[in-house]
Amino acid sequence: MTLLGRLLRNRRAGETHTAWNQPNLQGPELLKLTSEGFGDCEAMPKAHGAKNIGGDNLSPQLSWSPPPPGTGQLLLVVEDLDVPLPKPAVHCVALIDPALENLDTGALGARQPTAGVRPLRSTIGRGYQGPSPIKGHGPHRYVFQLFALASPVDAASVDKARPHALLSSLTAPVLGRGRLTGTYER
Repeated sequence: MTLLGRLLRNRRAGETHTAWNQPNLQGPELLKLTSEGFGDCEAMPKAHGAKNIGGDNLSPQLSWSPPPPGTGQLLLVVEDLDVPLPKPAVHCVALIDPALENLDTGALGARQPTAGVRPLRSTIGRGYQGPSPIKGHGPHRYVFQLFALASPVDAASVDKARPHALLSSLTAPVLGRGRLTGTYER
């Protein structure tokens, strides 16, 4: 596995195709997104890593500043910017009730999400999917992006949508957004 990581070391998806850069998800950066487990651009604890690499696959605790007035729903997207693919791998997509001010550790699990959280389909599965970068590939950046949407998304209509199709189809204006980047390396 280490050899594969070294061979692919210079192949990375990058920022271009992230949710953050989608034309329909542009908006003012009014939300401050933080975690008790790691700071911006700091290493994520092993507990947040995928089970196949010895982690617990627990989503991190997240907090954010109050969303702008008129927010109908929050959208959280977690993407791996350094996966050796043309587009970032989506590790989590979730719709969140705007009345929530934070998420506890493990709140984004597919089987038992916190009340007010609806995990949607990601590249890997449903709910939070922890980091599992290729061994030897170097550090991967996992960007947590939070969007305050002016109106709720019809969850039933997007429940089975692939993440990139879902993100490009959103039409509700973005009233505010914020992001937090954690890193993980094997």
